[in-house]
Amino acid sequence: MANRNLDCHYGCPVEATLDVLGGKWKGIILFHLLNEKRRFNEFRRLIPDITQRILTLALRELERDGIVERTIYPEVPPRVEYEFTEFGKTLKPIITLMRDWGAEYRKALIKTRQIAA
Repeated sequence: MANRNLDCHYGCPVEATLDVLGGKWKGIILFHLLNEKRRFNEFRRLIPDITQRILTLALRELERDGIVERTIYPEVPPRVEYEFTEFGKTLKPIITLMRDWGAEYRKALIKTRQIAA
């Protein structure tokens, strides 16, 4: 009989985590927020393959989920910065582990010559 605590049906913790971090771009956005606040155009430079629309949508979703906060400064032109919320900061170890795992995975692929160095 399956352990019900490991069942992953609607509402399980893994599903909730993947809902917040899911997709190609959210993890990358959060990675770039690990050490400092970022402005929208900084993300565009750091992640050149992301479209403006997708970046906007991802940031809005992360803000809606309470992971990122957006601060608008009353300047001309307005300056907008994004940073982790206090709750969002709890994801930092997860993002760091994902980075570390990805680096090891790339090394393993390079060793087996499945990808170019």
